[in-house]
Amino acid sequence: MAGALEGIKVLDLSRFIAGPFCAMQLADLGADVVKVERAGKGEETRQNLPQLNGESLYFMTFNRNKRSLTLDFRSPRDQETLRKLIAKADVLIENFRPGTMEKMGCGWDTLRELNPRLVMVRISGFGQTGPLAQRPCFDAIAQAMSGLMSITGQQDGPPMMAGTFMVDYASGLYATIGTLAALNVRSQTGRGQLVESTLLESAISMLISAIPAQAQLGEAMERCGNVDRYTAPVNSYPSADGAFVYLSAGTDALFPRLVEAMDQPGLLADERFCTAHARLSNAVAISDIVAAWVLRHDAAEVVAAMDRAGVPCAKVATMDEVVTNPQLLARGQIVDIDHPVAGRYSTHGVTVSLSDTPGEIRRAPPLLGEHTEEVLRGWGVA
Repeated sequence: MAGALEGIKVLDLSRFIAGPFCAMQLADLGADVVKVERAGKGEETRQNLPQLNGESLYFMTFNRNKRSLTLDFRSPRDQETLRKLIAKADVLIENFRPGTMEKMGCGWDTLRELNPRLVMVRISGFGQTGPLAQRPCFDAIAQAMSGLMSITGQQDGPPMMAGTFMVDYASGLYATIGTLAALNVRSQTGRGQLVESTLLESAISMLISAIPAQAQLGEAMERCGNVDRYTAPVNSYPSADGAFVYLSAGTDALFPRLVEAMDQPGLLADERFCTAHARLSNAVAISDIVAAWVLRHDAAEVVAAMDRAGVPCAKVATMDEVVTNPQLLARGQIVDIDHPVAGRYSTHGVTVSLSDTPGEIRRAPPLLGEHTEEVLRGWGVA
């Protein structure tokens, strides 16, 4: 069968991560996604390192399954071409600073008159309205402002950002969810709508219980390193061979299994550890005991013992281990793509699995302007 979004036309005017990632999700699911880039230069991230044969791996990560069309956004003629494309589109994705689309004559009020069926997706740092709407924002800024940074890192260390652009990814996923919801409504009403996703709002959606705990109880969530906030023992532990193992055995169902695997039955009778609440109150003590046991074994031995016991556990993988992970390879999550310039390279697969209309990687990331004439003819704009 065709992809789940076969027949949906998407114009991707976005840059960096959140917007392109949203557009790529739609493309993976079968939509015809056209990446609209600046003539001559293209998206800024085409220059990012690292590069493979002069092609940015950063850019390629977020732009597979798309076709590239170039326009001069400052040219009245090309602005008119853009509006003609928009008139044919089902979805438009942009993440310019608020007001930029309006300056090009492509604000929402204009576009919904031009194409009442259009779903316009606007991704920004703070939204199209509010006192911070015009302030520039990147992932780390949203992590800082949202409080995510303040609850990340070791308890006695400074605030830390996450090791990846988690807010950009979350914003892209929220934008994807909103797009699919708007398309579903359109299938019933015939009318599109405006979808907004912001970095700051996406970030605060990931604060667990920090907001009500602060607002209602006056309790500030603090940094806690790799331990779990609500159960113990849960932590990363060094093993005898110099690796780290992450182990999660904090619940009352899992803790006895850990005790049996460590062959330390006396822990179950210890009042400090006999219930989940007791263990949390004595988290350092129980963690020290587990750490001493893990340190006497190689990482593979610890993981094997926990697997036999049914306790969630994993070696903290290095990237060379990730790209050869047999589980990921078996499920098509590490795949190879042939690029006309970069050559063959490995990347992540299609993440969402659909039984009847699975997504697929049909196209390598496009060269700049590679499909301009093809798109203009195919969309009936030339």
